[in-house]
Parts: sequence; structure tokens; C-alpha cells
Amino acid sequence: MYKILTLNNISVKGLDLLPRDRYEVASEIVHPDAILLRSQNMHGMRLPASLKAIARAGAGVNNIPLPEVTARGIPVFNAPGANANAVKELVLTGMLLACRNICPAWDFVRGLAGSAEEVHRQAEQGKKQFVGFELPAGHWGLSA
Repeated sequence: MYKILTLNNISVKGLDLLPRDRYEVASEIVHPDAILLRSQNMHGMRLPASLKAIARAGAGVNNIPLPEVTARGIPVFNAPGANANAVKELVLTGMLLACRNICPAWDFVRGLAGSAEEVHRQAEQGKKQFVGFELPAGHWGLSA
């Protein structure tokens, strides 16, 4: 049975791919065969002599001491592109927030006070400062 030390919370969907009859997976393993991590910084970590592989559930390997593990012949695996959809969503969200001035407008609206009529008047007077601009559809391969 292979012993896998997890240094971060790993999705249950991912862990379910490791059959329990072949793998012991836990965050408290003394002599692991492998380490599975996401963002934990391994620089300065004492690597156990039993270690045979390191797998990062993410794109980069900057949190893994590559010179040390390479010298010991320990392969390092990562998952480039695994979070591609999340990155795309964040980029699109950032673009929409920025071009339409959503964050400053949100702060403005949350600061409005008074009766319904007063709030309506303040909103009508202030909304012009948050107009922003439209993202041109042609640049995204979309039709208007």
C-alpha cells in the first residue's frame, strides 16, 4: 500500500480516484511514499527519506524545492490547465467589473441613506459617474 501525505485540503473528487485498497491518504503520515499538495510552500521542509514522488494539484511548481528533489531523483508532477476555467471566469469577471465600474458603484449605492425618495434622487444624480464602457463584441468572436 502506498502512503500519500497531503499538505493541503484536496478535493474529495480527486481523492476518490485513489482506491483505498492501494493508497493510504492523510495529512498526518510519517513515512510517505508521495506528497500531494496545492499551495503549501515546501521550501525548507524536511523531506522524508521514503519520498518517491511529489504531485501538485495546480499549474506551477514554484512552491516545491526542485533542485533538492531533482538531486534526490524524485519526480515532480503538476496539473497545468487544471484551473483554466476558473482563471477564465476570473478574467471575464475582472473585465466586466472594471469596464462598468461595478465596485465603485456598489460602494456608492451602499452608502446611500434616507427615505426611498431621497435614495432614488441620490442614485439618479450619482449614477452618471459610473457609466463605464461596453466591451466590443467583435473582439471576442461574438456577434452583437
